[in-house]
Amino acid sequence: AEYEEDFSLKIEGRADGIFTDGDLTVIDEIKGVYLPVQDLEKPLFIHQAQAMCYAYIVAENENLDEIGVQLTYCHMETEQVVRFRETFSRIEIVQWFRNLMDEYEKWAVYQYDWKKQRNASITELTFPFSYRPGQKELAAMVYHTVEKGKRLFVEAPTGVGKTISTVFPAVKAMGEEVCDRIFYLTAKTITRTVAKETFSILAENGLCYKTVLLTAKEKICPMEACSCNPVDCPYAKGHFSRINDAIYALLQERDCFDRDTVLEYAERFMVCPFEMSLDMSLFSDAVICDYNYLFDPYVHLKRFFAEGTKGPYLFLVDEAHNLVERGREMYSAQLVKEDFLTLKKTVKEYKTGLDKYIDRCNKELLALKKEQCDMVVESAGSFTMQLSRLHSAIGTYLEDHEDSPVREEILQFYFEAGRFLDVSEQLDDHYRIYTRLREDGSFLIREYCIDPSLRLQECMDEGVASILFSATFLPIQYYKQLLGGTKEDFEVYASSAFHKEQMQLLLASDVTSRYTRRCELEYYHIASYISDIVAQRNGNYMIFFPSHQFLEQVYNCYMDRFYIEETQECITQQEYMNEAAREQFLKRFAIAEPHPDTDDRSRAASWESLVHMEIEQEDKSLLGFCVLGGIFSEGIDLKGESLIGAIIVGTGLPQVCFERELLKDYFNAEGKNGFDFAYRYPGMNKVQQAAGRVIRSETDRGIVALLDDRFLQTGYQKLFPREWQSYRCVTGATCAEAVDNFWKYTKDDK
Repeated sequence: AEYEEDFSLKIEGRADGIFTDGDLTVIDEIKGVYLPVQDLEKPLFIHQAQAMCYAYIVAENENLDEIGVQLTYCHMETEQVVRFRETFSRIEIVQWFRNLMDEYEKWAVYQYDWKKQRNASITELTFPFSYRPGQKELAAMVYHTVEKGKRLFVEAPTGVGKTISTVFPAVKAMGEEVCDRIFYLTAKTITRTVAKETFSILAENGLCYKTVLLTAKEKICPMEACSCNPVDCPYAKGHFSRINDAIYALLQERDCFDRDTVLEYAERFMVCPFEMSLDMSLFSDAVICDYNYLFDPYVHLKRFFAEGTKGPYLFLVDEAHNLVERGREMYSAQLVKEDFLTLKKTVKEYKTGLDKYIDRCNKELLALKKEQCDMVVESAGSFTMQLSRLHSAIGTYLEDHEDSPVREEILQFYFEAGRFLDVSEQLDDHYRIYTRLREDGSFLIREYCIDPSLRLQECMDEGVASILFSATFLPIQYYKQLLGGTKEDFEVYASSAFHKEQMQLLLASDVTSRYTRRCELEYYHIASYISDIVAQRNGNYMIFFPSHQFLEQVYNCYMDRFYIEETQECITQQEYMNEAAREQFLKRFAIAEPHPDTDDRSRAASWESLVHMEIEQEDKSLLGFCVLGGIFSEGIDLKGESLIGAIIVGTGLPQVCFERELLKDYFNAEGKNGFDFAYRYPGMNKVQQAAGRVIRSETDRGIVALLDDRFLQTGYQKLFPREWQSYRCVTGATCAEAVDNFWKYTKDDK
């Protein structure tokens, strides 16, 4: 069907079967399903419409007077078959198809017109700021990578402006039709907000762009409980009859589809906001979302990422150091023996017929518990076979008992078992199967993905190019290997925009967090360091510890021996904090930013004018005792006086555990340094992230103190970023003087 002379709409597809029955040509569309086919009274509309499109094409091409449309449903397990057939005259099928095209015309016209408007705005778009040092080169490298269809791994220190430096060239590449959609992938909600603001800045500078922020179903559902059932949810009931109007209205009236906007329109049209946000991604130029929408096989966007297909997509992966551990979790699976017993108790009184299958699985797990507990298992084939039979039996039960009072409990187990079986089919040398007897007495079997690189690479291959960036991406070869990079892919270390004089890095040579040295005296020495640092200038400080237990020991010592109530306030990160508690903790550090038009400490202020400026001190110091690698050591942005110091106790090494030792052994066998891969690299990443909370803008000044003598070792110092090369080694006797000298630094002292 053609519309005017601007564009033509081409409809194509591959019919499952075309055969003749006497003089009648029949289109056969075959669907493999798990639905109880014997209960189907007519074909599903979407399947019927697909087959009728094929029928129109064949009838027109073959000049047929009439044509048959057949839907064949085959149950995937029982192989039971049900068929529905209907015959249409050529007039009927042509009229049906033209009506369909008339309905679709406004969508096709909208998309065509919008793309022209978008690309025209991209052509006129210029970089919205003055380039910082190294920023222009980074943007050029991103554009070059997209143009070449490669991957780029970017170590981008804080202050480079990595978000705008990647988004801007990505948008420009879209204007050259190198790609047609950007996926901005993040690990945390806060980073998605930064990405949204970046696209908003470009929009203020003339960019015409549609952007959607995907929010988890639980966080966007307006109901008290997420029950996607038309009986329970008024938004689900009649959703499909109203969703097209809702989408079209939103497209005409807004450009940014964030959580609040989607909720507003979902309420207005009474549609499911989660499903609506997913639908909006089809009409968006940029999709801002969590990693799992691309990389997790159970959550990924099937609208775009079908297995083995490649689309015109560009992937921008923010804070990509997080993707290593996230990838391992996405591609791993585990089951707990006690959950099988719980399932048996749940279904016992309902005569489900599942008991014998559960018992067989439990028997296999019991044998593993007795013979191969706390060790790597070469094969779990016998257990997997029994689990497959249980999984199939549960599927049959769920199909036949939609109103079962225990349906939700059984369904949850069904999904977990299915995940384990799916991972079983992916097992290769990158995996280890192991069993563990946990502290609570439960017994688990786990399929653990040690090296997720291949799976991550396969996902990124579904787009034209990928840009992976982080402020803490050292050593770059470690991340490049585990995130699916190849020798042909690019890497770049962006220059820092900050002056080295803005931060004083201190390395303490006479304290440590080693287990062998942990005692009251060592806690006292660490507390003394904290006291000496904060005593030189009132302000906000965060102190990071390897664990909650270590935090508590030093905190108690500090409060007993060094705390000064008149000039200090101490708060601690609790082991379990909900979102409200986290926000309240961070609000304590919030200090209003000075207005750029009235304060010399504006962004436009030169470093030379800043260093000799008299800085007004706070009346009190706020000390936040936090856990390294926790919720406050990454992804928070405390600029200016909101944070003037970070004190980091220990090297951040993960605790020795079974999985970490598996990682170490695996990489040792690969000819790598297993300790580095399993412990040192992840630990130093946490240290760098915590340290990165201090200097967030051109006008910030602050102290970073690393309290562990191991930081003086070559193995750790080779992992220091370039910005850390000018450090000062201190002891308990010289620390206070070093901090005092930093705060007294003036232009004349240079």
